[in-house]
Amino acid sequence: MSNRDIVVIGGSSGATAPLKTILGAVTPDLPAAVFVVLHSPVRSRGLLATVAAGARHLPVQAAADGMAIRPGTVTIGVPDRHLLLRDGTVRLGRGPHENMARPSIDPLFRSAAATYGPRVIGILLSGLLNDGASGLEAIKSCGGITLVQDPAEALADEMPRSALAALDVDLTLPAARIGDVLSDLVRDPPGPRPPLCPDLRLEIDIAAGGRIDSEVRIDSEVLRPIADPAALTCPQCRGVLSQMRDSRPPRFRCQVGHAYSGEAVAREQEASVDEALRVALRIIEERAELVRRMAREAREAGRSTVGALSEERAAEYRRYADTIRKAVLLRLPAGEPSGDNGAQKA
Repeated sequence: MSNRDIVVIGGSSGATAPLKTILGAVTPDLPAAVFVVLHSPVRSRGLLATVAAGARHLPVQAAADGMAIRPGTVTIGVPDRHLLLRDGTVRLGRGPHENMARPSIDPLFRSAAATYGPRVIGILLSGLLNDGASGLEAIKSCGGITLVQDPAEALADEMPRSALAALDVDLTLPAARIGDVLSDLVRDPPGPRPPLCPDLRLEIDIAAGGRIDSEVRIDSEVLRPIADPAALTCPQCRGVLSQMRDSRPPRFRCQVGHAYSGEAVAREQEASVDEALRVALRIIEERAELVRRMAREAREAGRSTVGALSEERAAEYRRYADTIRKAVLLRLPAGEPSGDNGAQKA
C-alpha cells in the first residue's frame, strides 16, 4: 500500500468521549480502516450505537469473524472476544484474558503490527492500569506510528501515562487534535518494514485461542522461549506466572495463557490481601470468643486453672485481632466503613 491504511484505537474508562471526538473529525474519504477495542462487560450493549453517533462520516460495524478489512469503515470489538487482524480479514479470538479483559487492547495492537507493520497507526486513549503500552511498543518496533491522548485531559490518565513511561511515543495530543492529525497521517507513505519478532506471533496465536499446554507446568515448552518462571501465581487460575523477557512495562503469562502487566498483578494481589485480612480478622475474633466462653464454663465448673489458661489464650487472640483490625483500617479508603462489628457478646 502507498499509505498508512490501518488505524487501531484502544481505551477503557473515559475513552468513549474522546473516541467520538476523534471519529467525528475524520473525513468521509478516509483511506484507512479503523479498528476499536474498548474494555467492556460481557453483556455490554449500546457501545456500537454510541460510537456510530460520533462517527458522522464513516460506517460503524461490529466485528465478525472472517469479515474483510475495508478502508473507510470503523470496526468495533465485541464483548468476550479478542479482536485480531490477519491477512486482510478480521479474526475473533477466544484466547485467555489479558489484564482481566477480553477483548483486550494489546492483542489488537500486536496483530496489526505483526500483519501490517509500518502501515499501522496506533492510538491509546483514557483508561486505568496499563493495557495498551505493550501493544504500542509492538507497533513502534514494527515501524508503525504511535499516538497517545494527553494524560492531562484524560478522565483516567493511568493508561496514557503508562504508555508514555514505557516507550518513546511519536505524538501526545488532546483528543480534539487527534482526528485532524490522523486524517493527515493516513495519507503518508509507510516506512520500511523491520524484521518481525517471532515472540510477537506466539502471543497473537495465544490470543486467537491456540493451545498453550495440556498441563500447568513451570517448564512449559511453549512459554520457555519467551518467558522465565517467576515465584508468582496467576490471579485467575492460580497457576505459575512467567515473566516475559525484555518487556516494558513488566508483563507476565501463566501456562494457561492469562496475561498481566506487573501493575495488574499488583492490583489483583491488593484485593486478595484485603480479603485475606478480613477473613483472618473474622476467624480470630470468633476464636477469641469461643475460648472466652470455654474459660467461663471451666470456672463455673470449678476448674479454675483451665479457666485461667483459656482466658490468657482469649486475651492473646484479642491482641492478634486488634493488630489485624488496625491493618484493615489503615488500608481502607477515607470514608469507607470497616464492616467489622467485632465479636458477638455473650
